[in-house]
Amino acid sequence: MSVHSPTLRSVTTPTLTGPVRPDPRADVEGYLARLGLSRPARPDAAWLYAAHRAHMARVPYENLEIQLERPTTVDPAESIARIARGRGGYCFHLNGAFGTLLACLGYRVTRHLGEVRGNLDEWDLPELTINHQVLVVRCEDGESDESGEGDAGGEYFVDCGLGDAPFEPMPLKAGESVQGPFRYRLEPWAGHPGGWRFVHDPRSASFPTMVFAPEPVEVSAFAAAHERLSTAPDSGFVQAAIAARRDAEAVEVLRGRVFTRIDAAGPARRIVDSLAEWYEMLADVYGLELRDADAAARERLWARVSRAHEVWLAQQSQQSPQETAAEAKSPAAS
Repeated sequence: MSVHSPTLRSVTTPTLTGPVRPDPRADVEGYLARLGLSRPARPDAAWLYAAHRAHMARVPYENLEIQLERPTTVDPAESIARIARGRGGYCFHLNGAFGTLLACLGYRVTRHLGEVRGNLDEWDLPELTINHQVLVVRCEDGESDESGEGDAGGEYFVDCGLGDAPFEPMPLKAGESVQGPFRYRLEPWAGHPGGWRFVHDPRSASFPTMVFAPEPVEVSAFAAAHERLSTAPDSGFVQAAIAARRDAEAVEVLRGRVFTRIDAAGPARRIVDSLAEWYEMLADVYGLELRDADAAARERLWARVSRAHEVWLAQQSQQSPQETAAEAKSPAAS
């Protein structure tokens, strides 16, 4: 299973719009403190790259509110407040929040409908089923990022909500980006003129590709998909607890009771055996202390995680050796 949820098919007619507007409700200072950054002198590529790296390393991709059965919305101000309190979220929360932060800091940001896809025969389908939010960001003319990969004054694919990639923005043009031990690619999406496809590094194996449309949309365009993905019994976000982070050297994914770290040496995987170890890992690796979950809520969450783990073990026992070996290569599998 991928870090992202499997697609749930639906038909949506989104409201098209222009750039993201600054939100006076946003706790910008609290957000910047979480990222360990000061306000940029100007909305340039260098600060954008620094903020993206900090976001991926410090603000985890996680679905614990869903697992705790505490409803959330796609309101960026709500997501920003949760991030400032020390939590994370999944794509609609993380990219929703980051897009609004960037708009508040003077960047030109647009939101786009995206779909994480798993099956090769779906890669170029023209239909788009929403299960992801993507940001496109334009920077002022000025310095590019310190690695020299940025395009001063250009447009960037920005995504803090895929869980394990990318670590940095990517110029919005066809080409590859090597980020630590991983190699990513952007290419035109053949199924939708003007659209784009992100191709993941195959060693990560959490998902192969994600496509997104060129038309900018309002944040409300993601509300129905969020409701579906956070409540439907067959949604991966409902079925399994997930936490993930990405730094310059590695990806670290906790899915259920399976923890995987993948770096230049390859994947290393282990099972988390106890409630105490599981919560310790959430705190130490992902910064998720869950101070607002009392002992009873923690017990219920651990019981839910353990039941899902037993289901996964039963599924493993029914797989062929070849299927088991293939799944073992995935850091997101559980």
